[in-house]
Amino acid sequence: MTHELKALTSVRGIAAWMVVLFHIRDSIPGLPDMAKAVFGHGYLAVDFFFLLSGFVIWNSYAARIRSGGAAALPEFFKRRIARIWPLHIFMLGVGAALALALHAAGRDTQAFPLAELPLHILLLQNWGFTQHLSWNDPAWSISCELGAYLLFPLLALAIDWRRVPTLAILAIIAALLSVLHSIFAFRGATQLGQEITQLGLIRCVLQFACGTAIGALWLRWRERWHMPAAISAALALLLAAAAITGLLPETFAAPAAFAAALLALALTRGSPLEAGPLHYLGEISYATYLAHYLLWFAFKLAFVEDTHSVPLPLIALYLSLVLASSSALYHLVERPAQRAINDWKRPRESAVTVRL
Repeated sequence: MTHELKALTSVRGIAAWMVVLFHIRDSIPGLPDMAKAVFGHGYLAVDFFFLLSGFVIWNSYAARIRSGGAAALPEFFKRRIARIWPLHIFMLGVGAALALALHAAGRDTQAFPLAELPLHILLLQNWGFTQHLSWNDPAWSISCELGAYLLFPLLALAIDWRRVPTLAILAIIAALLSVLHSIFAFRGATQLGQEITQLGLIRCVLQFACGTAIGALWLRWRERWHMPAAISAALALLLAAAAITGLLPETFAAPAAFAAALLALALTRGSPLEAGPLHYLGEISYATYLAHYLLWFAFKLAFVEDTHSVPLPLIALYLSLVLASSSALYHLVERPAQRAINDWKRPRESAVTVRL
């Protein structure tokens, strides 16, 4: 992408906090029913992440891969690994420290199965090899993102969305979302958050592919953005209403609403979402997403006796710790590691050629 779309970064931050609230919702006393319902669907924020990831990566890398071919792939994969892996490994270290502390205290360590640790290190834990989420639960989506990254070069070489007619792109997006719904329906799943270990990978890959197509629509319409943005926003609202009221199944309507909202946000200019504080929440959102679950696990061990009713001052303390730790991890772990890996250069080939 030629420039950052700040509103999308900000929404990524909001989505990360929706996941945080989803995980702690049952511990907040006196939470109104409406808030419970909203927070209870916080798992859907991950679907927005998948769409956004496809959007950004297609606009950032598709042309490079098509023009550079196989020579462009090492740099692409290096940058994607630099983006997701270092902080994931750091949080696995935190999980290992928690597991050792629990073992030393004679406590249950089922949340940290040692036999599955190699899968987590390699980010393969959500490729159908396990039956339950473990270690750092939210990292399941990062595992699925890795699968999408591995498939992306094939997609970029197979389809140049810029050459596909607009109606065909819209039809392909609808078809991909219909396939996603059909797979969930075949498995008897009515919510996108069900059967994560078995359906998470296909959930990611199909929505990631939709995101790449949305990226092409953005390129096509960004110079005449008023009408497409308004239509996309209206469609997003209609689909969201259909999902909430049950007129359409969540497994189709929710990702379709997010797809329309993503396009509307990308096309909208001068949005309040571009404000500095919200944008910063987006910048540190990956740290928020990966850190909050284990922090909540440790927080409950240290401060909470009844996990079904945590006093509001403790809830506020936890949320403050999430914000502070997200900022610290972003500046002290995530960004330095990313820069170090991105700056690494492969050794030049030897000038000596051996003929066989």
